[in-house]
Amino acid sequence: MNRIVLCLCFLVSALGAWSGLPAQALLPTQPLDRIVAVADDNVILQSELDAAVANVLNQYRANPQQLPPRNVLERQVLESLIMLRLQVQRAKDTGIRVSDADVDQAVQRVAENNKISVDQLRSSLARDNMSYEDFRNHLRDQIMVQRLQQRVVQSQSNVSDSEIDILLAGNSLKSGEVHLQHILIGLPNGADASQIAAARAKADEVKAKIDGGMDFTTAAIQYSSAQDALQGGDLGWRRYDEVPEAFANLVEGMKPGEVSQPLRGPSGFHIVKVVDKRAEGKQVVTEYHARHILIKVGELTSSAEAKKTIEDIRHRIVDGHEDFAALAKKDSQDQNTASAGGDMGWFPIDQYGPAVASQLATLKAGEISQPFQSDLGWHILQLEATREQDRTKEMKREQARDVIRNRKAEQAYEDFLRQLRSESFVEIRLPGAENKPETEKPAP
Repeated sequence: MNRIVLCLCFLVSALGAWSGLPAQALLPTQPLDRIVAVADDNVILQSELDAAVANVLNQYRANPQQLPPRNVLERQVLESLIMLRLQVQRAKDTGIRVSDADVDQAVQRVAENNKISVDQLRSSLARDNMSYEDFRNHLRDQIMVQRLQQRVVQSQSNVSDSEIDILLAGNSLKSGEVHLQHILIGLPNGADASQIAAARAKADEVKAKIDGGMDFTTAAIQYSSAQDALQGGDLGWRRYDEVPEAFANLVEGMKPGEVSQPLRGPSGFHIVKVVDKRAEGKQVVTEYHARHILIKVGELTSSAEAKKTIEDIRHRIVDGHEDFAALAKKDSQDQNTASAGGDMGWFPIDQYGPAVASQLATLKAGEISQPFQSDLGWHILQLEATREQDRTKEMKREQARDVIRNRKAEQAYEDFLRQLRSESFVEIRLPGAENKPETEKPAP
């Protein structure tokens, strides 16, 4: 589920967003820290907000004009921090735990992604005035939220053949890809008529600014309430079937560079820009027809004994000119293919794993591989033939399955986040904000 956006945008990124952050940006701006928000049993301090805002400012230091005014930016970042805290708390409440070993692995991945050692990573963090323990805690939170997401959408993983048939019959599974940006003028759960009208007016106002020459990226950063707002609303390249349903039909008829009128969706009003489009050709793959003989390794047969047996069989075929299929019927321990003379049928190169794939890649038609080992035991392989096969139809079905699964998962987690936000006690204490709870604390 590669398109669900988590509320982690403004924290230290596991991909290295911490790098280069000035040390002073992480220091509190006030001698005495204060609470800027309460989210259920969690508090967010001014120093935490300042550090997260500084991270965003650092990302946009080359184009600071794209950012909204400081007070708007602070509110956007604070909302992201609130959602992170609420998700982490819900994960803990539902029994999700992240071990120190899990965090160790995440730290190692961060170091590898930045092409440095863990010791160098720790030194870089120290230079940026961030403690190693705080960094580990950020990673722990991210892992916890990812696991919460997986749990929430787990029930959406089942896709029936009838659902696939309906999607394909509707001819809505378009080929090709589209690069999109979007702006969301969000609506709360259960929005009334006045809230809907205000959101529509705001969306119309933003569209007018874009039509008047405002850069779409700048408009997204300043006005969008989506989680990807500070990334300019960039949805990246997506297959047409991966486009959110709220504007999937709309973008098909749009040209590169075109910006849509505001469109009502479940979360609010969307404004969409088609950045570019590209075509997708047929899905033609190389298929292999092969036979194999397997000698299993087990309690009664050691690996060395199995290897010796398969070497003897190969010698009888290559030097003794015995028939591969006949020996497969007689000696192979693969119950699925032995009776057919070891015939594996036609298959793509990756169907049987890397051990078989690496052998196929080196063989010509009629050749027999050297003995090789897999998880099952020792094999020899004979390549019969290869062919180019159009598997567009089969891949379309797999593509449709992925699309339906992803759409279900994306909608499920979006609904979950909206419900989580609406049922949680949240109080904003930023200067100039109304210092009252946005949501009342649920009764125990």
